[in-house]
Amino acid sequence: MTHRTTLPRAHLLAAALEAAARGWHVHPLLPGGKGSALHGERSCPRTGECADGHVKWEARATTDPDRIRAAWGAGAFNVGIATGPSVLVVVDLDMPKDKSGKGSSDAPCGATSFVALCERAGQSWPATYTVRTPSGGMHLYFQAPPGMEFHNTAGTVAPLVDTRAWGGNVVAAGSTTWQGAYEVAGDAPVVDLPAWLLLHLQTPPARTAVPAPLLIPGQATRRATVALERESATVSNTPEAGGPQGGRNNQLMVSARALGRFVAWGEIARDVVETAFQAAGETAGLAPGECRATIHSALDWSIRTARPREAV
Repeated sequence: MTHRTTLPRAHLLAAALEAAARGWHVHPLLPGGKGSALHGERSCPRTGECADGHVKWEARATTDPDRIRAAWGAGAFNVGIATGPSVLVVVDLDMPKDKSGKGSSDAPCGATSFVALCERAGQSWPATYTVRTPSGGMHLYFQAPPGMEFHNTAGTVAPLVDTRAWGGNVVAAGSTTWQGAYEVAGDAPVVDLPAWLLLHLQTPPARTAVPAPLLIPGQATRRATVALERESATVSNTPEAGGPQGGRNNQLMVSARALGRFVAWGEIARDVVETAFQAAGETAGLAPGECRATIHSALDWSIRTARPREAV
């Protein structure tokens, strides 16, 4: 019994210390899960480092070995890496939902999409530190350019290709969820973010002409209001599905994209949509920063690609 309790804890502590030795800021995740084990704002004791106000998980992530030993001495926590403070941009290559496991779907996976991006840029697959996820996906680690700040993206670079930067978190190698283990697939040094990928993350979305609002500020059409109520309720009630955060984040992205056209048509204000989905995403259990990044990128994409109202 002692062996079962202490071995996983020692293993996860070693994983946390190894990540910190690379300069990556780590924080404890729930045992066997992907959500933060640190207290949230509602349960903040307003003591210690939070004595002057709640300090969010990203700022509390650390490379201090003593703090890490103290944290993992309290439990067998999985290891999270706060990508922003770690000066990382991690490319998350996902698997289609119906493709994980038996691979019965013909839908392309994130790795396939990323290969296509490399080919279009005339570059080979970058040799950098890589972690294989339990679902069969991959995390490619890149050093963020100095003086530049990136935030998370969700499907805007390519289908099933997400990125994690400021406001983002990735599960470190050595951690285990109900699906399996996160394992190092390529122990190469972390290389600089490729210039061609940097362009994808830097280029602002092309602006499209937005028709003049149909309503005075603060109002919305009936159909936009109904759509927002329906989609935000769907996000709020999205189940955890056994543990993975991806399902809830994906639903938030899909629902926000569904509302983007109404924003483009002037039928509802963008800030109204963002506020509703932010609350819905946090209710579903997503981190505030992850919600903001997903909502922002989803609305940008939807507004940019929305067909004219007359064509619908």
